Amino acid sequence: MKIILSVTSPKLDSDLDPRFGRAAYYLIVDLDTMNWEAVENPALNASGGAGIQAAQFVTKHQCQAVLSGDFGPNAFNALKAAGVGMYLYGSASGVQQALDLFKAGKLEMLAAPTAAGHHG
Repeated sequence: MKIILSVTSPKLDSDLDPRFGRAAYYLIVDLDTMNWEAVENPALNASGGAGIQAAQFVTKHQCQAVLSGDFGPNAFNALKAAGVGMYLYGSASGVQQALDLFKAGKLEMLAAPTAAGHHG
């Protein structure tokens, strides 16, 4: 299973970035092999539509879940339509803890967006 985490730098020990669509980087982790890669968010400086572009990035990389701290309505709807699970970091303080909590089934799976949309 491949998942994506929103992070602040391209390292496995990076701080978690609470923003999904405007995260600085995405960490793509294969939970079966624990292989990972960090990719700069291509929508970071987009003038609009960052959440949708981020959701497209997730589906392009064939990830089944996203771990972040915040999902706006556009990103939420796009990820939900693609069948991608969205989970909140909750009390996780770093990447490894977030991965451990996810694998243990202790992260909250979202049923609705966590933030209002941003326009303009």
